[in-house]
Amino acid sequence: MARVLISMPEKFLDEIDSVASTENRTRSELIREALRTYMYRNQLRNSKTSVTNAELLDSLLG
Repeated sequence: MARVLISMPEKFLDEIDSVASTENRTRSELIREALRTYMYRNQLRNSKTSVTNAELLDSLLG
């Protein structure tokens, strides 16, 4: 597995560690899950935007 170095404020890292501890998982697991969720939601948003744009174009041309 590849490693990535990121910078963040110490307070934010403390919050991440607190959540990870509460959920009994590692910092890396929590951050990976957060990024997966972000990417999935972004993909859904882009898909909905594409459908809306296609419908708008269709109504203008139709």
